[in-house]
Amino acid sequence: MSTTTVTPARSAGATFSPLILACLAATWLVWGSTYLVIKYALLSFPPYFQMGTRFLVAGGLLLAWTRWRGTPLPSARQWRNALIVGALMLGGGMGGTAVAEVSVGSGLVVAFIAVVPMMIALVNLVFGIRPGKLELAGIAVGLVGVLMLTQGAGFQSSTAGLIAITVACVTWSIGSVLSQHRLPLAPGASGFASEMICGGAVLLLLSLLTGEQPQWPPQPVAIAAWAYLVVFGSLIAFNAYMVLLARAPAGLASSYTFVNPVIAMLLGVAIGGETVTGFEWSAVAVVLAGVVLLVGARR
Repeated sequence: MSTTTVTPARSAGATFSPLILACLAATWLVWGSTYLVIKYALLSFPPYFQMGTRFLVAGGLLLAWTRWRGTPLPSARQWRNALIVGALMLGGGMGGTAVAEVSVGSGLVVAFIAVVPMMIALVNLVFGIRPGKLELAGIAVGLVGVLMLTQGAGFQSSTAGLIAITVACVTWSIGSVLSQHRLPLAPGASGFASEMICGGAVLLLLSLLTGEQPQWPPQPVAIAAWAYLVVFGSLIAFNAYMVLLARAPAGLASSYTFVNPVIAMLLGVAIGGETVTGFEWSAVAVVLAGVVLLVGARR
């Protein structure tokens, strides 16, 4: 990732630059696969421990790379901002997601996360930012499509899991907006690294407080899943999302919430041998229609 200063985009050209398209591909495709991978990592690594070690390692590697490139360390104020945003987006958002997947079907988890664009739009109202009509239409259509997906699949839920994913969506949305308007991180990759390091530390503290005990020795599949989450889920996809937050409209940055359920369903067919009904494929079409509306609103 570039280490240059990242500022919010206001023009349509910035939205569809090669960098933005690459970041969209990363958040759509990579994050769509991480829900299944988190399940495999949970075989040996409990939720907060799994996420905390994942982001600490990824953040440390990224910060070391920025220092090797000659980028200065974040200032004290920027570290403070990284701690607050990291606690919200990673401690609450990613930690809550992993906790939910312990007892809630991944289909419900992915579907519930589709409310994030609506939450971000509501939080943005505090800062006087109102989404356009087409952008709102895209969010609404995408949400309908995701809800249709849940109606075509069987899943189990629990009160604790639903609370965890609700908290995850709320804290992720608040952290996303604050990182744009009130709590700017250090420029470029060093800012993303500081957020992952701070968020990882918060997650490990939560792991300690909740008495988590990782399995030792861990299963090989869990180790492979953890490594995938570090490299692809954290170093690539998460940093891509942070770039989208800085350079693209909030609705477009959150469009992964519509595409990820589709990716998860396709992985279920290809890897899990699941059967997809005609109704579920119709739901996929509705989800993609929402994405088209969302993107077209900012073209």
